[in-house]
Amino acid sequence: MMTAADSPRPRIALLATGGTIAGAGTGEGAAYRAAVAPVGELIAAVPGLARLADLHAEQLMQIDSADFTDSHLLQLARRVAALCARDDVDGVVVTHGTDTLEESAYFLHLTVPSRKPVVLTGAMRPATALAADGPVNLLHAVAVAAHPSSAGRGVLVVMNEEIHSARDVAKVHTLRLDAFASPHGALGGVVEGAPRWWRALARPHTADSAFDIGRIDALPLVGLVASHGNLRREPYDAWVAAGARAIVHAGFGGGTVPAYLRDAFIGLRARGVLLVRASRVGAGPVIRNATFDDDGCGSVAADDQNAPRARLLAALALTRTQDAGEVQAMFLSY
Repeated sequence: MMTAADSPRPRIALLATGGTIAGAGTGEGAAYRAAVAPVGELIAAVPGLARLADLHAEQLMQIDSADFTDSHLLQLARRVAALCARDDVDGVVVTHGTDTLEESAYFLHLTVPSRKPVVLTGAMRPATALAADGPVNLLHAVAVAAHPSSAGRGVLVVMNEEIHSARDVAKVHTLRLDAFASPHGALGGVVEGAPRWWRALARPHTADSAFDIGRIDALPLVGLVASHGNLRREPYDAWVAAGARAIVHAGFGGGTVPAYLRDAFIGLRARGVLLVRASRVGAGPVIRNATFDDDGCGSVAADDQNAPRARLLAALALTRTQDAGEVQAMFLSY
């Protein structure tokens, strides 16, 4: 563990989970293998890290983030929470694949009861690429986690010199370095090696969240169905048959439900399954009762949460209540 307990430098725990930042390829194309390089190699590629913090590195897992399951999320959250509870840890950095980085970040944002900085980062290019972005992203992530101004801001995502809130950020491009964006704007940026803040988050998180990972043994199954023309009810029925306690409907526009599915959705609630209306658009709120009778159906409007985050919030909400009205209040709060 950390041997310089009396060092003036911040003590940062670095958890590696794999992903493109640990990937390797044979050329400049898009083909590469994720989760190849161990955490020691990631650190060795960034000599400046030693000047920023005393690092304790841990290879928590080594997977492509597309392979993340709810079990992995629980494992990650429990380890981050345990590290944050230690007196010899001032902050945590998690290296993560970009495919599901936003989901892991949001889950940590709601379940880790600590005001210590927790920062996730990754890479859009593997370590063997000519202009790999992983090293500088890792450098900036450690710089943000080590800075005292980062405390109490919730879980952060640092990519491409920007600092985003885990509540808002999403991957919005398949290849570019600026692949991560927030509909309400970044919280800040990394300027001359240190965080510079532009706005603060108003919604509760981390130490003020009701979803302490220490009280969560498992997550209920929540399904997700994306809208398209000629949508059918069979995907929803399949989720029910699989045991889903809730289904997120990623609807058109403001969470629109096609007229030909409205009776089916009312039937879902009658079968004890919660329907959460989100949007496939990517930004903007879903308004309760605006295009669908949520009161009559007993459904929930996701506010401005995208469908993947709505799935996680619905699962967490169901660990505390079965009441649709209480779940709705949580979506409007978080």
